[in-house]
Amino acid sequence: MKKYSLLFLSTLLLTSCQLFPSQTSSNATPTPLKFISPSPSTSIIVSPTINLKPNMEPIVKLSTSKGDILIKLYPEKSPNTVKNILAKAESGFYKNLSFHRVEPGFVIQGGDPLGNGTGGGKIDSEINDVPFKRGSVGLARGMDRAVSNDAQFYICLATETCSHLSNEYVNFGEVIEGMDVVDKIAVGDKILDLSDNTK
Repeated sequence: MKKYSLLFLSTLLLTSCQLFPSQTSSNATPTPLKFISPSPSTSIIVSPTINLKPNMEPIVKLSTSKGDILIKLYPEKSPNTVKNILAKAESGFYKNLSFHRVEPGFVIQGGDPLGNGTGGGKIDSEINDVPFKRGSVGLARGMDRAVSNDAQFYICLATETCSHLSNEYVNFGEVIEGMDVVDKIAVGDKILDLSDNTK
């Protein structure tokens, strides 16, 4: 019995270490983006009204407390991710959420319904060949490359620090207007809304 108790406690300790993001110093090298989904049963609800047309690149407007950011999405490279983001935009999911992570020279990250980096559901990763660069928009994920967070996204601040994310994370869009706004985002800044801006 003692042996099983020790095994259980060891497993519990190792598992709990992965539940809490580690704190990084400002001079630390960038680390992979982390998330923990609080509910493994959380699933994607894709609106039946979301129909992606071939060769259509939807544009969404990310309205923040610092200004607006226009993002072109890549439905040909990550169709389920784009449908999920558009469904969340349509439902008002992102209204009044915040940016909970800002790594200067690396990324800004937001979209967590809990606001602390641990919220959101799961979605199959649609890792593609689009390289990460300044302005790229990707999905956060944990250690399992096959599963991404269905809500948390990040925007790259520099090509040099984000290029190693290529072929490792889902790249589902790019900022086409408003990088000056992206550069001003600080921890706690609000996402006022995410809306479909496709013309």
